[in-house]
Amino acid sequence: MTTPLLLALILALGAGVSQPVRAVERLAVGASFSHIFEQGADGQWQGLGVDVVRALAARAGDTVRFKLYPWPRAQAMVEAAQADILVGPYKSPERLARFSFLDHPFYRDRMIFYARRDTQINWQGELAMLKQRRIGAVRGWHYGPQFEQARPQLDISEVPQLENGLQMLNLGRVDLLATNERNTTQLVESLHLGDTLTVLCPDITQLDGYLAFPRSSKFAAVRARYNDLFNAMVRSGELARLGARNGVLVPLGDGAPRTGACGDLHKVQR
Repeated sequence: MTTPLLLALILALGAGVSQPVRAVERLAVGASFSHIFEQGADGQWQGLGVDVVRALAARAGDTVRFKLYPWPRAQAMVEAAQADILVGPYKSPERLARFSFLDHPFYRDRMIFYARRDTQINWQGELAMLKQRRIGAVRGWHYGPQFEQARPQLDISEVPQLENGLQMLNLGRVDLLATNERNTTQLVESLHLGDTLTVLCPDITQLDGYLAFPRSSKFAAVRARYNDLFNAMVRSGELARLGARNGVLVPLGDGAPRTGACGDLHKVQR
């Protein structure tokens, strides 16, 4: 017969045992990121982020669905725990306060400036030298600590979408467009702007992209579970293989992003 004292002891011990993460349908959201998070005309989802999230969800016993939103809205949804996973954010102090990131990134981007070919701009990596230039930047994007620190001293016009920024640059409404190579190269080609626009050297910086979860305590267990599964994916070399398949640069170590000259990274060919 269970005495009240024994029952209290059992309940106390049980309270210290972590409960298993219940398998559920996860909602992964983000904006359309080339090679990372895309939905084709046929409705099929593709990209490195899609492949990684699908693999993690399957191993966690979950199902997953994907939705595209404007980038600020996707971030707000995960911050408010209206979605489970944010696909692809770079880290920043502001975002670390809003989201719970996995420990390791799953891709790396070159942050670059585009300019018109007929414009002479003296860009040698010093943002302070661009104070007299009109710079386009995509709303909601993070461009690295140096750029964000220099923002108050720069003449920046924010655009809602990358395509808007490219068109503004092409029309001369801005002198430079801050962007990343991965998202922009294919878009420049599809808009037939390759003869008009060019990449400036050196890179602004390089930034790593992550999967992020809400900071709400009820997501702590699932974040920990996915983090363990993702670490195993990195150690086994599976992430590198998925990166090669999607034509995305994958960080191979824990090194911090660095500033480099254009072309010093060799993108994996699709």
